[in-house]
Amino acid sequence: MVCRDCCCGSPKVTGVDHAAQTARLRAEVPVRISDCLDVCDQANVIVVQPSAAGRAAGARPVWLGLVNDRDATEDIVTWVHAGGPGVAPLPDILDLYAFTPPRRRAESR
Repeated sequence: MVCRDCCCGSPKVTGVDHAAQTARLRAEVPVRISDCLDVCDQANVIVVQPSAAGRAAGARPVWLGLVNDRDATEDIVTWVHAGGPGVAPLPDILDLYAFTPPRRRAESR
């Protein structure tokens, strides 16, 4: 899932070809575009969902923030091709981008 709303994918994050990033991901892996994920301070945000095998292994989605360079996008593609969450270990380089999202307002009620 790729966040593309008020901050992610906008001119607020400079020096990134957002369309090229989205196109690259779409060329390699299934992609859903999301409205704001409420973590604008981490723009650009990409959430990698586990595959069926990953879910069976107990994996949860991995949130990656500040994904603002081509190398990070390529590292994500490589990891997803290797199996992603629950199947392939999170590469050390992507661990630098991983963060725990805050609880959403609706969940805290």
